[in-house]
Amino acid sequence: MSTDTTTRARIAVVIYEDAAKDLARAYRGVMTAVEFLDAGDDVTVVYDGSGVDTLAAASAPDHQLHPLVEKLRPVTRGACAFCVKAHGVGDAVTTGGWPLLEEYKRHASVRNLVVEGYQVLSF
Repeated sequence: MSTDTTTRARIAVVIYEDAAKDLARAYRGVMTAVEFLDAGDDVTVVYDGSGVDTLAAASAPDHQLHPLVEKLRPVTRGACAFCVKAHGVGDAVTTGGWPLLEEYKRHASVRNLVVEGYQVLSF
């Protein structure tokens, strides 16, 4: 099956999964974002809910997701500020240099992604 490289998709990948609980699902989300990025599509990544734990853990250079998360850095919007605080991962996320998103009542806004024309994929 061939892929159409003339069409650019506009995709937002939202990672909700904690890699410590389901590494395969977190990996699949990150890898999906990498696939769209490699294809030249307009992709953005947000870590929300327990996904902030994945970002915190993967910020460590020895984490197996680290290379992929770093590849996505230029297209990563950041992590939900409320969830980062609630999950107690503020130090790891801010030390990693990731922005905190507070667009809607101190949470990352999924609606903004939709309004901006992104198709939202959640993992």
